[in-house]
Amino acid sequence: MRWIVFRQVAISCLLVVLALPAAARTRPRYGGTLRVEVEGDPWTRSGVQPGSLARRLVFDSLTRMDADGAPEPALAVRWASENNDHRWQFWLRPGVHFQDGSALISAAVEASLTGSCGANCPWTAVHVVGSTVVFTGDAPMPNLPELLASDDFSITLAGQANSSATMAMGPLIGPFIGTGAFQVEGFTNGVLTLTANETSWEGRPFLDKIEIAGHKSIRDQWLDQSVGRADLVEVPAEQLRQAHEQRLTVIASPPVDLLALAVADGGVLSNPNIRAAIALAVDRIAISNVIFQKQGEITASLLPASVTGYSFLFPADRDLNKARELRGGLTPPPITLSTDGGAAMMLAAQRIALNLREAGFNVQVASAGAPQHADIVLLRLTLASNQPQAGLELLLRRVGVAVPVRENSPAGLFREERDFLGTHTLIPLLYLPRAYAVGGRVRDLRLSRDGEPLLGGVSIQSSQ
Repeated sequence: MRWIVFRQVAISCLLVVLALPAAARTRPRYGGTLRVEVEGDPWTRSGVQPGSLARRLVFDSLTRMDADGAPEPALAVRWASENNDHRWQFWLRPGVHFQDGSALISAAVEASLTGSCGANCPWTAVHVVGSTVVFTGDAPMPNLPELLASDDFSITLAGQANSSATMAMGPLIGPFIGTGAFQVEGFTNGVLTLTANETSWEGRPFLDKIEIAGHKSIRDQWLDQSVGRADLVEVPAEQLRQAHEQRLTVIASPPVDLLALAVADGGVLSNPNIRAAIALAVDRIAISNVIFQKQGEITASLLPASVTGYSFLFPADRDLNKARELRGGLTPPPITLSTDGGAAMMLAAQRIALNLREAGFNVQVASAGAPQHADIVLLRLTLASNQPQAGLELLLRRVGVAVPVRENSPAGLFREERDFLGTHTLIPLLYLPRAYAVGGRVRDLRLSRDGEPLLGGVSIQSSQ
């Protein structure tokens, strides 16, 4: 009996000893530089995307989204609403400092928020009450905590978060000061360098530096990762299969990027029947299968099926005959279609133009970067929350529809979405995932609810 007990104890001790080196290899360590490459600009954001990878590392917001897309405390520790959501009060986290050492006070938050959106804010007024910030609105603001998590309302010293022009001009000093885990060191030769904020309110990040190289093609990104010059690179949805075939280590989000057509409601497209004909003429299946390699979720709804359960009520099938009927047999004046995306988005725009020509429209695709006005724009919108009420309002605000979504029941949300989509000024096409290829020395990488890499908790394994 004693021998059996002794043998069991010895085996247990041996297993513990063997497990120690493995635990040491995976335990997060401080230090090192993470090298990231992206196709777009490492700092600036487009008009419809919620933000950029770098900005989220430098700036914080009053709230942020948790893994379920619900608001959780960030620079505000709690909040409360009054007067049927016409008034909200947010209590600031004590002891937080900007990266220049100045204290985060309610007056600085008020100045930042006032400068971030001007007259297009979701609220009517914002003011300071002691150590709190109070928002008031002429209309109810049921989704304000979710809206404040948006990068549009990041808190920056002196309200300078939108000063992207200075970033493009060279070395940086001063205007890009937030409270985030990293601070801007400089921008040289297309590489944005961020250094760890030693006094971050969330604690010092594991990494010493993050270098983000922008305007890199996917081919160059993958090549750099294969030779050890990059740790994290992008994987477009249409190249996910190729990435797996090349045995890249890929981390992907659920479908969070909505491809949609923004259609002008004036000029040659002022007739609602013409806009309805455009919606019916688009072949979503071909776009999904041919261009995006079946990686997307076809939709005619603004919110995906996983969020509402009612997206099937919006028909997504092409009806060319009905489109021609609505067009009325007349050839409308020339229509311009554009997109500000990459190669796949341009291919999708060209496919859509072909669909519309088959329905009798005279459509021309604007060349990439063309400054001219476009009647139809192919957009990529990001679903920032999987809470249906907030998610719908955030999407609508991205396209300039600043109307609060007050319904929270499935039936009410369906009616709101149906009424808006009935104008055919925004035509949903496809939901796509976001994905990244991760190098072997990267540890603990996760994605946010909207598919952005959460680099604040990442560490890199030593090559020793």
